[in-house]
Amino acid sequence: MRLTILTGTALMAMAFAACNNPDPTPAMPPLSMHDMEMSYSVDPANSNVKWSGTMVGVMSHSGTLKFSDGTITTKGEQLTGGEFTVDMKTLSTTDSAYARPGSPQGTHEMFMGHLMSPDFFAVDSFPTAHFKITSVNGSTATGDLTVRGKTNPEQVKDITVSCDSANVKASGTLTFDRQKYGVAWTSPMKDMVLSNAIELKVVLTGTAK
Repeated sequence: MRLTILTGTALMAMAFAACNNPDPTPAMPPLSMHDMEMSYSVDPANSNVKWSGTMVGVMSHSGTLKFSDGTITTKGEQLTGGEFTVDMKTLSTTDSAYARPGSPQGTHEMFMGHLMSPDFFAVDSFPTAHFKITSVNGSTATGDLTVRGKTNPEQVKDITVSCDSANVKASGTLTFDRQKYGVAWTSPMKDMVLSNAIELKVVLTGTAK
């Protein structure tokens, strides 16, 4: 009888405890960086575009451009979206192929003035260029590029992304046909052919919003 009473008492105590201390809902594991979509603001001071173009058979030109603003979205280390604005008035050169010793046409100032003129990028009329991502497939992003007020679909290829909860760095390459955007200057010299392809190597850094 004593054993029966003790057993019954123990069972009642267990039941009482269960009623007053229901099992909590199991905690969900914290989301990892691979599960979360992150949004970052582009840091213009530490981001740039390196451009290059070729005068076939004669010389190549290269230079840089700066961003004025932009956003990047990622999931893990996969780019998922973004849009970026380039300040065309920051156009600069990093080569010296414009120099022609003894020629008044070979100064840096004249070369830069030509690039910024209506023959090329018409920066006074079109001070910015823009790219907005519309889709991403692996390491390739498709989007709308706007240069000189004209918009066409283009692709950024060979994209790499490294990021954490605070910072992101992304890079890729975009090559576009300048003729589609009205950058239509042609050389008056028949042996000098300006390539229609302009290559942009993009490097973006940003901080989490």
